[in-house]
Amino acid sequence: MAVSSPSSSSTLKIGIIGFGPFGQFLAKTMIKQGHILRATSRTDHSQLCHRSGISFFSDKRAFLEADNDVILISTSILSLSEVLNSLPVHCLQRRTLIADVLSVKEYPRNVLLQVLPEEMDVLCTHPMFGPESGQNGWKDFAFVYEKVRIRDEATCSSFLRIFESEGCKMLEMSCEEHDKVAAKSQFLTHTIGRVLSELEIQSTSMNTKGFETLIRLKESSVNDSFDLFSGLYIHNRFAKQELLDLEAAFEKVKHKLQQKMEEVQLEQSPNESKL
Repeated sequence: MAVSSPSSSSTLKIGIIGFGPFGQFLAKTMIKQGHILRATSRTDHSQLCHRSGISFFSDKRAFLEADNDVILISTSILSLSEVLNSLPVHCLQRRTLIADVLSVKEYPRNVLLQVLPEEMDVLCTHPMFGPESGQNGWKDFAFVYEKVRIRDEATCSSFLRIFESEGCKMLEMSCEEHDKVAAKSQFLTHTIGRVLSELEIQSTSMNTKGFETLIRLKESSVNDSFDLFSGLYIHNRFAKQELLDLEAAFEKVKHKLQQKMEEVQLEQSPNESKL
């Protein structure tokens, strides 16, 4: 298969699979930078794409046969395998950079390597921001990536430059290391937020700054779908241990409180008997 590089170092033809809120969010900046975009999705976004200057394909075969430099996977974590296995990947006309933007990394890497033809380049990425946090720009937000299988360095560099030029903090790390760190940060944050949601905490007339932080955490967590949260658990092998550690930590704190209460009650008992 012949190697074909993008038409210029700054302009890419990018096809997005999964044109939900996150795909649309990324597309706005890519369009602003002058890239040519195509999109395909289970939902018909043809009118939205038309207004944005994006070509929408309802036919997956036609989408794959289009002359894309990059195909960006922006599906949900839970639907990734089903979506990729339903694609007629044999229709890819030339070597293409296949990149994903999922919030877990080992899982999509393994699926991509299993499904894609060996000649396709693979880049696994995680933009550590979204439509809410990144609505005023991407500057100083982390962008994590691993060059899993890259032969066409020019196309890969041009794609990474999309995020670098917006001021992202570019972090190259393995998919395994990403998932280890994300389990201790992103998954733990989502878990605490979901627990607060189950408690149905609400703003009060005497909020402390700390309590206001908890309310914001709850609200930001439930703004993301439960599918995303469950995907962070199901498809990050390190998340299971974090949940067990969180349960153990809760029990340890509970035990310390009970122990202190018993100590105070023992101290008070002699004094009460003298009254």
